[in-house]
Amino acid sequence: MIVLIIVAVGGPFLLSAVTTAVVRFLGPRVGFVDRPHAHKRHDKPVALGGGVAIFVGIAVPVVIGTALARFMQDGSAPLFVPALILDHLDGMSSKFPLVLALMACVLVLHVVGLIDDRRALGPAPKFAVQFAVALITAWPLGIRMLEFLPAPVSIAVTVLWIVLITNAFNFLDNMDGLSAGVAAIGAAIFAVAAMSAGQIFVPILAWVMVGALLGFLVFNRAPASIFMGDAGSLVVGYLMAVVTILTTFYDPGQKLQPMGVLVPLVVLAVPLYDSLSVILLRLRAGESPFRGDHRHFSHRLVRRGMSRRRAVHTVYLAAAATGLPAIAMPRVSWPIAALLVLQCLCVVTMIALLEHADSDRK
Repeated sequence: MIVLIIVAVGGPFLLSAVTTAVVRFLGPRVGFVDRPHAHKRHDKPVALGGGVAIFVGIAVPVVIGTALARFMQDGSAPLFVPALILDHLDGMSSKFPLVLALMACVLVLHVVGLIDDRRALGPAPKFAVQFAVALITAWPLGIRMLEFLPAPVSIAVTVLWIVLITNAFNFLDNMDGLSAGVAAIGAAIFAVAAMSAGQIFVPILAWVMVGALLGFLVFNRAPASIFMGDAGSLVVGYLMAVVTILTTFYDPGQKLQPMGVLVPLVVLAVPLYDSLSVILLRLRAGESPFRGDHRHFSHRLVRRGMSRRRAVHTVYLAAAATGLPAIAMPRVSWPIAALLVLQCLCVVTMIALLEHADSDRK
């Protein structure tokens, strides 16, 4: 399994890093850059197109990997292929049509993001596409959460969840290395959770995401020389939502407890906190919740005296603090699982209290 993880992370890492370097070189030469303006703090144009590297780093390995699994079904697998993969060839091969459909959905979001990065589309067209892609994912593709509910209800909840998480990571892309780093932490946690549930396709997909995100982060950490843009954040958010739905958190046959269904909320507590808090702040100020500004969690930490790099690292630690205990949630009794959820709430509440400490003195 260790070898499989190394390959699943290492290959996409190299592919994403090389692609990011190429896009970073070409971006300024074709005018594909993010220029400083009202709510952007960088002082010079920065290359866009990091989302291209993330898309390539995820889509290419996943499509090729499942295609090879389909090809090796006839017994033509090379001797070096691990026994674990051989045992799951049929299952991985059966995912090939689903993978093609998922990557088509990802491609649609990626293209819309590229267009928006080039010329702002506004929230309405982007939301329309996101809802359409989410509906396709939940209905024809059958990737749904809470399937014990009536189908229309399950589909509606799934669509809302996908759109929510997609935009949570889009909102989180407000500081160098922030969205990609938090996504990598979350994807790694979901990969471990899926592995513990005996899954193979989902953890490989999640590890591939980790590799592609880390390859991009080589160039995106502060001071970033390239941004992912909406072409990357929409892809990352959508795939994070899909991974949360595909991962098995509750299965009595594997002794996975009902409280496991809360794992996605716990792992993604920080992105959700950032999105919901910034929307409330904007609404309270009488502004559009979709207008960019400096009210995000990371910006609020900077206003408390942190450097931008330290603020990003603090958000990383908060994401890990809420997410790591969630790995155990599906396998512990409900009182202990409830305590883990309470711990997550305590961490988020502590963050909120510390953020607003100055206002108590005014």
